[in-house]
Amino acid sequence: MDSFSVLIGGRAGDGINEAGMLIAQMLNQLGYRLYQYYDYPSLIRGGHNFSIVRAAREMIGAHLDSMDVIIALNQETVSLHRARMKEESILIFDSNQVKEEGGMGIPVGRIMKEEHAPPIMRNTCILGAFCRAAGIPWEVLEKVVKSRIPRMVEMNLQVARRGYDAAREAVRVPDLGREPLPIITGNEAVGLGLLKGGLKAYVAYPMTPSSSILHFLASVAPDFQLKVVHPENEIAVMLMALGFSYAGERSAVGTSGGGFCLMTEGLSLAGQAELPVTIVVSQRTGPSTGVPTYTAQSDLHFILNAGQGEFPRLVVAPGDPLECYDWSALALHLSWKYQIPSFVLLDKTLSEGAYSMDPRASLVGEELAGEELTGDHLAGEEGQPAAWEGRGEPYRRYQITESGVSPLLWPPVPGAAVKVDSYSHDQMGITTEDGATVAAMQEKRMRKEGHLQEDLAGYQTVRVYGDADSPTALLCWGSNKWPCIEAASALGQKVIVPVVLWPFPDRQLAAALDGVERMISVENNITGQLARLLRCRDLEVQDLVLKYDGRPFAVNELEMRLREVLS
Repeated sequence: MDSFSVLIGGRAGDGINEAGMLIAQMLNQLGYRLYQYYDYPSLIRGGHNFSIVRAAREMIGAHLDSMDVIIALNQETVSLHRARMKEESILIFDSNQVKEEGGMGIPVGRIMKEEHAPPIMRNTCILGAFCRAAGIPWEVLEKVVKSRIPRMVEMNLQVARRGYDAAREAVRVPDLGREPLPIITGNEAVGLGLLKGGLKAYVAYPMTPSSSILHFLASVAPDFQLKVVHPENEIAVMLMALGFSYAGERSAVGTSGGGFCLMTEGLSLAGQAELPVTIVVSQRTGPSTGVPTYTAQSDLHFILNAGQGEFPRLVVAPGDPLECYDWSALALHLSWKYQIPSFVLLDKTLSEGAYSMDPRASLVGEELAGEELTGDHLAGEEGQPAAWEGRGEPYRRYQITESGVSPLLWPPVPGAAVKVDSYSHDQMGITTEDGATVAAMQEKRMRKEGHLQEDLAGYQTVRVYGDADSPTALLCWGSNKWPCIEAASALGQKVIVPVVLWPFPDRQLAAALDGVERMISVENNITGQLARLLRCRDLEVQDLVLKYDGRPFAVNELEMRLREVLS
C-alpha cells in the first residue's frame, strides 16, 4: 500500500482536528509518512469541520481528493464528501446520527450512554472502529491514546474498545516496520526554529492562522527563559518587539496580512533605526477579513514593498516544517547579523497542516544556538566593523562601514549613548536634514543587501526536484512545493522552488532554469504573484495554474490542471 487516505468529519466542537491527529499518530506507529489537512469555518461552534489524513511510504506534504476511508460523525459529512469515495472506499459512521444503507454503522450514541461518557468522546469511540476496520492492532491505538489524551484516559480507552469491538476488519494497513517520525505543524516548526536561532521575546496578537505559534511558544516559555507577550493590538506588538531588540533581546512577532497592515509603520521604524526583528506572516484569504480560516498566497508583493521609504529586508518562504525550522532560525540570525527586519512568509495550509518531519535532515548547525551578536562577534566577521572599545572615541551607533553594518551595542554601556532615531540621522544618531548625510546613510543601509545576498549564496535558496533534464519546469513557493513535486513526478517535469524571495536569488535561479524552455507558475492567488516578481527580473513565465478559493491544491487536482495546460 503506497498511499492511504482517511477523512473524518463532524461539527465544530467535536474535536475533529485532534481526532485526525490520533489517526495520523496510529499510522505513524506503523512507519508511514504523514500529512494532515484541517478544514474548518470561522465559527466557534457549528459549521462543518473535517480533517484529511494521508499516509504514504515516502515523505509527502499534500492530500488527495479521493478517500480510502470516510469517518462520519454526522449526516452532513456523508452528504458533502460522498464524491470523494471510490468504489472500494469504506464508510464508517455514527448510526445514531447518520442514516445510510451501506457502510459500517457504529452505535456511538448508545455506547456513550452506556459508558456514561461525555459527548467529546464520540470521536474516540469511532476511532476505535476505524482501527479495527483498517486492521490496525489494538495495542497501537492504546499507545496513541495514552500518549495524546492527558485526561480520563481509562474512560477513553473503554469507549475506544467498545467502538473497536463493534466494527469488523475491512482492509489491512500493513506495518512497514519503520521508526515513527515526529509529526509537527508548520507553526510549531517555526516556533522551534526561532528558539534555535536564539529567540528571547515573542510578541503577538492572536490572528488566524498564526495564532498557534503564540500558544506553542507560551507553553514552552519557562523551559527556554522566553518572554511571550500578548499586547492589546498589532501596533503595540511591533513597537514592543522593537523595544526588546533595542535592549538586546532577539525578538519576533507573528500575524497575518490584516494584522501586518497595522505593523507597517513600525516596520519602517525598524528600517530607519536599524533594529533587527523577525516577522512571521501567515497568509489567509483576503482582502480585509476575507475568509479567515482558509489559505492564500496573496501577500507576497505586500511583504516585499511594505513600509514607507527604502530599506533592506530578508524574505523567506519555507515549503514544509523542516524548511520552517531551518529558515526561521536563519531569518532571526541574519536579521541580527545585518540589523534588518526579516520575514518568514507562510500560508494557512503550511501553518496549520501537520507533517512528518525528520529533524536529522536539518541544515541548521549548533553554531546558531544562543549566539550573541555583540560588538566582539562583529569584530570577527569578514567585512564587519570592529567593536567599539571606548578608547576615547565616541560610540557611533550608525557608523558608516563598508558592509553597512555598524557596531551593535545595547544599553546600558558605560561611556556610550546608544541612540535610535526614526528621523534621518548622522552616525551618532543625531537627527539631521543635511542632504549629503541623508544620502550617505541611505547608501550605508542599502549596502547591507549586497552582503546579505553573498551570505545567502552559501545556502540552498532555490530547491530543485523532479526530472532535472525536463524542458518544462513548475515554479512554486510555500506550501505548493509538495503537490507540485508529486504532480511533476507523474508528468516527468522539473520543479523549481525559491525559498528566499528577497534579496532575489538571481544566480541560483538562473542555474536552476538552465535548459528550461517553458515555465508554469503554480500559486494560490489570482494574479500570479511569483510570476510577476520574475517578470521584474526579466524572466517570463509562459503559463499560470492558479487557485484562489481558499483551498489548497490536491495532488490529483493539480495534475489534472497541468495536463490541461500542457495539452
